[in-house]
Amino acid sequence: MSKKKITVVGAGNVGATTAQLLAYKKLGHICLVDVVEGLPQGKALDLMESAPLENFDSKVVGLNDYKETANSDIVIITAGLARKPGMTREDLRDKNAEIVKSACEQVIKYSPNCFMIVVTNPLDTMTWVAKKYTGLSKHRIVGMAGVLDSTRFRSFIAMELGVSMEDVHATVLGLHGEDMVPMPRLSSVAGIPITELLPQDKIDSMVERTKNGGAEIVQMLKTGSAYYAPASSVVNMVESIVLEKNRIVPCAAYMEGEYGIHGIFMGVPVLLNWSGVAKVVELELKPEELKALHSSADAVHKSVAALKV
Repeated sequence: MSKKKITVVGAGNVGATTAQLLAYKKLGHICLVDVVEGLPQGKALDLMESAPLENFDSKVVGLNDYKETANSDIVIITAGLARKPGMTREDLRDKNAEIVKSACEQVIKYSPNCFMIVVTNPLDTMTWVAKKYTGLSKHRIVGMAGVLDSTRFRSFIAMELGVSMEDVHATVLGLHGEDMVPMPRLSSVAGIPITELLPQDKIDSMVERTKNGGAEIVQMLKTGSAYYAPASSVVNMVESIVLEKNRIVPCAAYMEGEYGIHGIFMGVPVLLNWSGVAKVVELELKPEELKALHSSADAVHKSVAALKV
């Protein structure tokens, strides 16, 4: 099988860590693109110098323009401003929309048939911007957040119960932000629902911590935002596509009536493979869960309506 070509736009912490994990997992040749001269080149060279020790033969190249990214199979958009303490993801909206728009116009010129994963915040809105300026079909573009939100929930469950991370599964729906919808009813340890393993107050506490997972890290770092778990989340999605794993993962997918939601990107379970978003999986939700999901969707509609691009 020939190596896939993967472009990562943005050589900051999330982009560079994503490139590192893609190389170490041997998922393809990597183009790391950034507007800052020398930054992607230096990080790419540093990564290549780790190849003999990490035993990978993928090429990693740093670029300031998009010509050499031509015919990329997968493009990952991480470029944008990071949150600072006290900022919500929405505070980044208009500046990051300009950055995402510019990147997408360049990407699509050279890789019109790529599959795109958007990571830039506010994620659901930026994925909508990316679709608008690439013209990609709904099957060829997703936002990353659901994997990140559910992996945060999983880690909190595992830490609380003192069990292996491997045995924990969790579901988080809705937007990537404070209005996300963690689903304890559909979260389990070795098949046992967490509602049978933990008291309600502990579950409520973990749900709130998951909703504020990004803000908690921003508050600690003070000068940046999370990047290890976000990068791992992206690479988990790329693995499902490149290795044809047919995994069902929560992603921000374009909605055309599923769950009664239209015209926006929203975190829902999707079947992910080489064709892209093969389908949106519709779960049977309880009335209060569907209400929370629609409230989450309303927040995305408002964000998209307020865009200035």
